[in-house]
Order: sequence, then C-alpha cells, then structure tokens
Amino acid sequence: MNKDKFLDLLKRGTSEIISEQELNTQLNRNNPLRVKVGVDPTSPDLHLGHTVILRKLKLFQDYGHKVIFIIGDLTARIGDPSGQDSTRPILSEDKVLENAKTYQEQLFKVLDKDKTEVVYNSKWLIPLGLQGILELAKHSTVAQMLHRADFNERYKNGVDITILEFLYPLVQGYDSVAVKADVELGGSDQKFNLLMGREIQQAYGHKPQIVMMMPLLVGTDGTKKMSKSYNNYIALNDSPKNMYGKTMSIPDNLMVSYYELLTDLDMERIKENLERDPRDAKAKLAKWITSKYYSEESAEKAQSEFDKVFSNKGLPDDIPVYRTVNKKQKLSDFLAESKLAPSKKEAKRLIAQNAVEIDEKKISEDNEIKLTDGLIIRVGKRKFCKIQLL
Repeated sequence: MNKDKFLDLLKRGTSEIISEQELNTQLNRNNPLRVKVGVDPTSPDLHLGHTVILRKLKLFQDYGHKVIFIIGDLTARIGDPSGQDSTRPILSEDKVLENAKTYQEQLFKVLDKDKTEVVYNSKWLIPLGLQGILELAKHSTVAQMLHRADFNERYKNGVDITILEFLYPLVQGYDSVAVKADVELGGSDQKFNLLMGREIQQAYGHKPQIVMMMPLLVGTDGTKKMSKSYNNYIALNDSPKNMYGKTMSIPDNLMVSYYELLTDLDMERIKENLERDPRDAKAKLAKWITSKYYSEESAEKAQSEFDKVFSNKGLPDDIPVYRTVNKKQKLSDFLAESKLAPSKKEAKRLIAQNAVEIDEKKISEDNEIKLTDGLIIRVGKRKFCKIQLL
C-alpha cells in the first residue's frame, strides 16, 4: 500500500486530524509510529462504535506501525466525564477487571494480535504515587478545566464536579507519556482529553502526539451515540443472528455513515444502491458486518433466519424454551419474569403498544393468560419463547 492510498483510507470518515501536516511529516520519515488508543472497561462488551477506531488502528498496523491498546483499568475507576451531565458512579476494582477479561478476545476480531501491545494503565499510574499526581496536577488550571464544554455546562447549572473528574484528562494524558505515543485516536467527544495528552507530553519533555478524531457512531435508536448505557448497541459478542437482526433495525438515514465508518466498500456504488433499493443495501450491510466478525456461512444463516421470520412471517428454528410451573399468570408478570421485557413497567408499555403476540395473535390488554405446553410468545421483532410446563 503506497502512502497516498494509506492516507486516503486513513482520512475516510475522520472528523479532525491535529495536525495533518504533522502526520505527513512523521510518515515521510518512514519510521514506525507508536499509535495509541485507550478504552475504559466500564462494561464487558466492545461494540461496533468501538470498531470505528479499531479499524483505523488496523490500517496503521497494515502500513507497518505499532499499535498500543490501553485498557484503562485505573481510569475506568475515575470515570470519563466526557459528554456527561453528572458524575459517573465509581466502579469497583473487581468489576473493572471482570469487564476487562473479554476485551482481548473481542479486540483481536479486528486487530492483528502479533502487532498489538496490550497494556493496563494501572501499571504506571499506581507507581506514580501522590508525588507524581501532584507534579501532574501542576500542568493544568481550574480555568482550563472549566473551559471544557461539559464541565462549563455543569458549573453554570450548579451540578457538582468532583476534583477526581478534573484528574481524568490529566492521567489519560499521562498515558501518552508512559507509552511514548506518536499518534492517539479517539472519538470526537474526546477532543479535550486528546489535546490534554499533547500538553502533558510537552510538559514532560516529549514530542506532542498527533491527534485523530472519529465521529461517534449513532446507535440503533437513530438518535444517541452507540452505548450499552442506552441499550442501542451492536456488540462484537452478539450472536450472528442478533448482529444481523440489530443491523437490519437501524434507521435508513444512518446507512451512509455505517457504510463509511464500518466498511471499506466504495461509497459511490453504495449511494447508488441506497437510492435504488434501501432494503437490499441494508441487508448487504448486515451480511457484511456479520461476515466480518463471524464467517460468510454464519452471515448467510443469519440472513436466511431473518428473512424467514420477518419477511415471510415465519418462526425462527431455535426459539428459546421457557420452563415454568405456572399454568396461569398475568401477562406483564410473565414477560418480566421470563426476561422478554426488562421490567413490569416496560412489559405493560409493550402490551399497550401491541408489541406482544401469543401464538401469532396480538395482545393489547394486560390480563391473566393461560400457559400451555408449546405456547409461543413473541415480543417485538426478535424476542420469542416457547412454554414448557414442569
């Protein structure tokens, strides 16, 4: 891959590079760059939103550069304040480490394991100690922190900001010092933290890193960024069936950004296909994504199952069995108990919206239902269960 082709692919979908001139200068030196990204394990799943950046990292790897993937086991305990309107809850060390266990397995669905250095930032942040934190804190001011948009908004609205949150961009910046980063990638919401990394590097006598920012992938709800917190995410650990089905559920207006940020496919041809047949374009996207993280065979099976259930009004082949001793139960109680709905309140809302079917008949009232062997209950488009009495 020549440099011009590499840069074209690198800039595809990128929202900002600080600075492109610095990047060109570094690339012209033909020395391998140390390219950093950090992820706080606040949940056990990586999702497609994370892959927007992971795919750029893979591109750097393919061009001969070194990727450093930082698992923020210590910064996760502080909580990234970016885009937050209140202080994040403090996670326990056990919860953070539990979440981090699955990261490497998911990570190497995208990255080349042999070209990736995976490190935990507690390795250098804990030995930093109080003296090191005091030294670090000298390199920023309260005024600088309050200039940050999310902190400024909270301050104006009288919402508490803890000193701990002020420390977050400083210690994330120190990560760049510790790993000697030449380039750092992050979402557009991370701009303050990424630029702080440049400042901290200079304060410690290092050359400032190049910053590359990517737009945030909008989740399946079509409004908020993809996040487990909003339950609008497509996880890399989702089954092929769920990965395909969730992709098919995204609003049509997200198709261009999904194709641009999640694939390498030619955008001119994609836009033509979208104008001609949006559903076919979405099906191709769902199949491409599922094939990428599983296999062509898994994607074809997921597509066939989806078409059978949603296009042809059929039933899936692998309906989960729910075993119960109850022969009668109020519908909302059953939906919450069987996990077809996350709560009784949500169950009642789904019933009122005609989103519940019993043996293919829509149910709109929260009455007591008779449970019999083989009864099939469906909620929404993708949730099913078959009753087995004990």
